[in-house]
Amino acid sequence: MNAPDRYERFVVPEGTKKVSFEKDTKIMNAASFTIEREDHTVGNILRMQLHRDPNVLFAGYKLPHPLQYKVIVRAYTQAINDLDKELENLKQAFEDEKNRHEERMKQGY
Repeated sequence: MNAPDRYERFVVPEGTKKVSFEKDTKIMNAASFTIEREDHTVGNILRMQLHRDPNVLFAGYKLPHPLQYKVIVRAYTQAINDLDKELENLKQAFEDEKNRHEERMKQGY
């Protein structure tokens, strides 16, 4: 078949960055983040996290093609440092959930 190998869906090739940043040249305080080897799950979570901040004017994501395993998240804010803050909040939320899961596993759930 022409289907790509399964590991290509989640293994980032050597020399490729997991997240890349590209500032928009036409709109100030807008940028696109390309996240390699991710899908709708991460794209939607990040979009929703950005929407929680009142300084974010637009946040959206797209998958360029079903056989390209990357998500492009686009955000437009009143201040560019909001993106950094929201990414830190999201990272902390993931770490908290991971810790809760590990505690449950230790307790035998």
